[in-house]
Amino acid sequence: MGNADIRRLDREIHKTNRKLEAVRNEETWPLTSAERRAVLAALAGGTYRFARGKSTDRADRRLETIHQSVQTRLIAELTALQSERQRIVTETAKAKAAKKSSGWW
Repeated sequence: MGNADIRRLDREIHKTNRKLEAVRNEETWPLTSAERRAVLAALAGGTYRFARGKSTDRADRRLETIHQSVQTRLIAELTALQSERQRIVTETAKAKAAKKSSGWW
């Protein structure tokens, strides 16, 4: 069962890496609904202030903090997946070594 779990985790790690790269390119598809709403609100506020000829610094900072928090979330998720994968690999190797050493040869 260990190999199936490792393959599943490898797929999840790959998916999370793709999401992280997309966020770094400022794409919106990997965002959660709450994060999308926050981005749209910041964009709307910035657009409103821009149309009035005022500074959009606050909206820009807000967008930057949103992207930073999404990156932090995805990096934490990636770290958790990688540590879980390492735990399963170690567990599988221990089980395999115990099975080999249990023989009478």
